[in-house]
Amino acid sequence: MQAMQYEMTLPADYDMGIIRERVARVGHLLDDWDGLGLKSYLVRERGRYGSPVNQYAPFYLWNSLAGMNRFLWGGGFQRPVDDFGRPAVRQWTGLAYAEGTASRAAFAVRQREPLPDGIELSALMEDAAGDTERLAGADGAVLAAAAVDTHCWELVRFSLWEDDAPEAAGDVFEVLHLSAPGRERIPRGRQW
Repeated sequence: MQAMQYEMTLPADYDMGIIRERVARVGHLLDDWDGLGLKSYLVRERGRYGSPVNQYAPFYLWNSLAGMNRFLWGGGFQRPVDDFGRPAVRQWTGLAYAEGTASRAAFAVRQREPLPDGIELSALMEDAAGDTERLAGADGAVLAAAAVDTHCWELVRFSLWEDDAPEAAGDVFEVLHLSAPGRERIPRGRQW
């Protein structure tokens, strides 16, 4: 599993209805993308759920690097680049994935945290995998994932929720659409 996200931060007075309409119009285009586990089309609106910004920030879980690369270099990514400019694309190596019992994803929570020097990496990654299972087991959880960026040593925790009061800490996003052609093929549990 590979996690990926890019963020388009928009002006404070931006009409987020434009993003909602865009996702309604084109969100289905990845509903059958080979190699994609899932893509959650996410937005944050300034002043809602503690967000300081208006932002369009899709989050992906990939089943294959070939699928991710085909998206980035084979045309799928060109549409947002043409519409918004080329954003920085964050990538994290998968640590763990777990399914929850809820079925409808309405909200997402993303928590990013730096990993300090001087800690035992294996123990930290085991803890992150265990936390992923516990988070997915919470009431209202659809799924949970954890991944790490070994360039800047950052852990990201990502979860989907059926209601607007998620139990996870972090940035809260509204889910506008979920493309999940390979969700059932995302490996469960820890990824090593």
